Amino acid sequence: MPNKELLLIPGPTPVTDEIKAALAAETWSHTDPRFVRIVEHSLEMTRDLLGCHDGEVFVVAGSGTLAMEMAIVNTVAPGERILVLSQGYFGDRFEALANSFGVEVDVLRSEWGKRVCPKLVEEQLAKHEYKAVTVTHVDTSTGVEADLDTLVPLVKRHGALFVLDGVCATAAVEENMSKAYQGNPDYKIDVVLTGSQKAIGVPPGLLVLGFGPKALAAREAMERIPAYYGDIKNWIPIMHNPGKYFATPAVNMVYAYEVGLETIMKEGLEKRYQRHRALGRAMRAALATFGMKALADESVAAPTLSCVLYPEGVEDAAFRSALAQRGVVVAGALASLAGKAFRIGHMGNTTLDDFKRALRVMAEVLKNMGKDVDGEQAIAELERVFHENLK
Repeated sequence: MPNKELLLIPGPTPVTDEIKAALAAETWSHTDPRFVRIVEHSLEMTRDLLGCHDGEVFVVAGSGTLAMEMAIVNTVAPGERILVLSQGYFGDRFEALANSFGVEVDVLRSEWGKRVCPKLVEEQLAKHEYKAVTVTHVDTSTGVEADLDTLVPLVKRHGALFVLDGVCATAAVEENMSKAYQGNPDYKIDVVLTGSQKAIGVPPGLLVLGFGPKALAAREAMERIPAYYGDIKNWIPIMHNPGKYFATPAVNMVYAYEVGLETIMKEGLEKRYQRHRALGRAMRAALATFGMKALADESVAAPTLSCVLYPEGVEDAAFRSALAQRGVVVAGALASLAGKAFRIGHMGNTTLDDFKRALRVMAEVLKNMGKDVDGEQAIAELERVFHENLK
C-alpha cells in the first residue's frame, strides 16, 4: 500500500513497500535459525555501513536516545568529564543525559545555524582532561552538519574518545569508523550511534551502535556501569551469536532493518551520500524561489534536513496545517525558532518526484496566503541544482 501522506519531517521518513512487507511478515521465534541468519546478515551490513570492522556493532530494540545513553555509560564512568559540542537542541541533550549518570560535563554551544568554533574547542580541550567529546553529526533542530575533518583530529590530539551522534546523518553522510583522519591511524571515530527511522529509512524502533577498539577498552576498564539492558557486555555475546538469548529482539523490525540496509547497499554508499548532498542543496535552492531562507548557510548545511525561515506574512501553524490537509507533512521549528521557521527532511528513500509534489503543494498554499510564487519555477530550480550536484 503506498504512503497516503508524504512525511517530510526530520524523521521518521517515508517507508517503502518492500520494508512494509518485511514488517508484515510472519513473526518467527527469536532463536529460529532463519531469524538468526537475518540478524547475522544485518550485522554484517551494519559493519559495512559504519566501517566498523575492528570493533563491535549492536542492533538493539530502542530509540536513538537510548543509543546516546549506551554510548555514554559504556565509555565514561561517574565522576569523569566529557565535553559536549552542541550545534542545537539535540546536542544539548547530552548534558542532561550525562548529569543523570554522575558524569561531569562541559558544553560548548554554537549560535543556532552555525558550527562550534574550532578555536574555542581547542581552548576548552586544553583546560581539562576529557574522557570523551560528543558531537552531533547533523543537529535535527538546526540543519547544521558538523565538520568531522576538523573535529576528529582536534579531539584525538587531546586523547579523548570521539562519540558521534549520527541519528540524523547515518546512511546519508559518511561515518566511516575505519577512516584515519589526516592519515593518522589514531585519529578515528570511536563511537557512532544512530536510530533506524531517518536516513536508514526504516520505522522507529531500533538503535544502532558502533564501538571501536578504544571505546571497547574504555568499557573493559570499568568494573561495573549503571546499566543492565544498556550494558554492551550483555549484548556482545548476542551480536556474536544471535541464537543466544539476553533480551527479546524486535523480530519484525529486524526484518525491516535488513531490507532497509539491502536497499542502501544496492544503491551504494558513495552514490547515496552524493544523492543526499545534491538533494539537500536542490531543495534549499527551490525553497529560496519562494522567498524562504535556510537557517544554516550552505557551507554548513546538512544533506538530510533543513530548518527554513518563513518570509514575512506566513503564519507557521496555518502553513503547516494547510500542507498537512493536502498530504504533505513538515515539522515545526524548536525553541526560539518556534513559529518563525519549519523543518523539512530530505533523506532516506525519498525521491526527486516526492519533492516536486511537495513544492507544488507549497506553492498552492503560499498563493492562498497571498504570496506571488511559481511552483514550476521552484521545480525547475530543484531539478537544475540536483543534477548539477550529481555530476
